[in-house]
Amino acid sequence: MTDDRKTLELAAGIVAAYVGNNVLPVRDVPDLIRATMQALASVGSAESAAMAAVAPKATASQIRKSITPDALISFEDGKPYKTLKRHLSVLGLSVEAYKAKWGLPADYPTTAANYSAVRSEMARSLGLGAGNKRRGGRARSAKA
Repeated sequence: MTDDRKTLELAAGIVAAYVGNNVLPVRDVPDLIRATMQALASVGSAESAAMAAVAPKATASQIRKSITPDALISFEDGKPYKTLKRHLSVLGLSVEAYKAKWGLPADYPTTAANYSAVRSEMARSLGLGAGNKRRGGRARSAKA
């Protein structure tokens, strides 16, 4: 079996596994195949070590698409999460390192908006937060 044939089979397996586990528009499949073939062809070269050290930066449209009301889509694995902090800690990344790696703005959210709203409402219903009058349920007098 030739090296080109082995590379093609490896690329086909990798792309099939990726497409089977991730949402990918059909128009992006040829680019994925091409990038996978190039990556496999450059394995072992000095160029591949340099490419591995630098992750591709997310485009503005990718950043917008990754933020939904119910979840944030991780750039690491393409899966939705209500909060990124636990997911990133499992991967050994801090929020700051994740944002720097993918070129995300400093104000990129780490918690989905709907999840934050639910947690905030739950805290208010439990009597937590600003304006809480915890001491016996009595309001503080203005004279005190």
